[in-house]
Amino acid sequence: MMLRVLLPCLLLAAAPALAQALDPVLLAGACQGCHGVAGQGSHGIPQIKDAQSRAEFVALMQAFRANQREATVMGRITRGYTDEQITVLATHFARAQ
Repeated sequence: MMLRVLLPCLLLAAAPALAQALDPVLLAGACQGCHGVAGQGSHGIPQIKDAQSRAEFVALMQAFRANQREATVMGRITRGYTDEQITVLATHFARAQ
């Protein structure tokens, strides 16, 4: 009986968090460790900010995820992102069109 009451309450409480749009700044924070705070790259790590179009960024990330592009860690990193998250990152980092 308690579970029948508690479960709907928990779902209602979680609904706003589940409905929130993905925060590009939060997602991009994971990229900063290697690519720099502004995505500028350095020391052999490529620039990702304004370096390619959204479509090119998405294609590149998908290639890393599918192990179709050689990389040291990007294949493992990109497998942790959904297609939606990759699209959000592409919009954040891509050059203006």
